[in-house]
Amino acid sequence: MITRKVNNLKSKHLDISKIERKQLSIQFSLDGFSFSIFDMDLLEFIVFDKYEFNIVNNNPKELLSIIKKIFVENSFLSLKFEKVLVVHQNNLSSFVPFPIFDEDNLETYIKFNNKIYNTDFIVYDYVVNQDMVSVFVPYVNINNFLIDQYGSFEYKHYSSILVENLLNNYSSKNKNHFFVNLSKNNFEIIVSNNKKLLLYNTFEYKTIEDLLYYILFTFDQLNLNVEEVEVELLGSVNLDSNFYNTLYEYVRNITLLGYNSNYKSILEIDNTIQRENFCLFNTID
Repeated sequence: MITRKVNNLKSKHLDISKIERKQLSIQFSLDGFSFSIFDMDLLEFIVFDKYEFNIVNNNPKELLSIIKKIFVENSFLSLKFEKVLVVHQNNLSSFVPFPIFDEDNLETYIKFNNKIYNTDFIVYDYVVNQDMVSVFVPYVNINNFLIDQYGSFEYKHYSSILVENLLNNYSSKNKNHFFVNLSKNNFEIIVSNNKKLLLYNTFEYKTIEDLLYYILFTFDQLNLNVEEVEVELLGSVNLDSNFYNTLYEYVRNITLLGYNSNYKSILEIDNTIQRENFCLFNTID
């Protein structure tokens, strides 16, 4: 079996098909797919589904094949929506300060960190309140499939939503913040000072030692003190995880990121699910 549904939450009290004003948010990567449905009148999340792929698909063509099967199986995705937002999660992105940003040279910002082909379609997001843009390569084949399903929709890169929310809503003035966002096969480090981005990078990992190396190396390169700066964790991590306990041997100030939201949820979504799906639950304007 290629896919495994790891979460399936829906309202038990609402006929979701009869709700007229609702937003669909979809997030996908080469190893997973998830979506939420948000009631735009009640201001509540009413559906959340998440799938993990048993193999890591390093091929967007294979990813599209799996997503098509999910669309056939999941009736919620065939409903009509007032708004659809699609989140592309891949490592084909780069942040660029707006003062030096040139819309005519998008390839320049990507090609030094990623292998880019002449046929790649490159776009960008504005990062709200941060005077920078995220330049990225979306999976065009999946966008084309979703156009057939929904018509027009908005799409963003995962890093844009992640950094924008962490800096604007979870960072403080006159303080360093060190965030680690952990996924199954990769993780991001986001460091801010005075609510401005100092560093963003994404890494692949196989062992806890890989994680520790990159985290401690980042501390060293930014001249941050492991005894003073707090590491705030989100993603696939909890108090009982080996990663949390091992990291505590080297960094004394560790916390699990709390979830701040202006929106309610009638679903049984605990803090763990919110941390694991941080970007998906922060797609509401």
